[in-house]
Amino acid sequence: MLGAGGKMGLRLSKNLQGTRFDVAHVEVSAEGRDRLKAATGIDCIEQGQALSRADAVVMAVPDRMIGKVLTTFVADLDPGTSVIMLDAAAPHAGELPKRPDVTYFVTHPCHPPIFNDETEFEARTDFFGGVKAKQHIVCALMQGPEAHYALCEEVARTIYAPVMSAHRCTVEQMAILEPALSETVGATLSLALREATEEAIRRGVPRQAAVDFMLGHLNIEISIAFEIFKEGKFSDGALQAIEQAKPQIFRDGWLDRVFASEAVMQSVKDICNPPS
Repeated sequence: MLGAGGKMGLRLSKNLQGTRFDVAHVEVSAEGRDRLKAATGIDCIEQGQALSRADAVVMAVPDRMIGKVLTTFVADLDPGTSVIMLDAAAPHAGELPKRPDVTYFVTHPCHPPIFNDETEFEARTDFFGGVKAKQHIVCALMQGPEAHYALCEEVARTIYAPVMSAHRCTVEQMAILEPALSETVGATLSLALREATEEAIRRGVPRQAAVDFMLGHLNIEISIAFEIFKEGKFSDGALQAIEQAKPQIFRDGWLDRVFASEAVMQSVKDICNPPS
């Protein structure tokens, strides 16, 4: 586990405790090593020692650093080692070093769904996932033998536990999911919803009334839009408002601009090498 004392690495290290996996934890920063020790009681070991015995290497490092960090040690890996990455940006952007005799596997959490069956408070407030709330994940075998997929998926299910479905995708499809779908669209529209709510407040609506009204309406509107509330329908008034609002809010052709392969590629390249 590389980056074991980081924000993500600490989450994954906790989930690996008590499982069938023998984990060697690596963390370059003293602060990270202290954080891991305090949270789990685990001591880190040197990277070279960890890599020399690894069947799989989990890279819990920032997206933009995956290719750069992997380049520093990929030559030291035994043939057949699986390298498990937690984001598709670097793999899709072509940042990974050439090493055809090792496996490259990419996995990413879907995060707990808005509509779920969680009843425990800790699960209902586990918004990120990987602690108490169940979530789905996506996985891709970028290169390597098919026989390695099962082991890598087992690792993925363990580090993101509790997991419901593990959806198999290609790396390109994972890049469409993130950043294009979840961040370029989802995060942007989420912040737009917040900005619109703040504007309603600025125009005199009591803050809590505006927040409660927006979040409550999103609950039913999303359930209708995604056909989760199957008998639900938008009212005639809502449909008229939607038809009038679309050209005011969205430019024609926005889906093609966001999801075009060259746009997705540019997005992952910018993640790996941020523009100055």
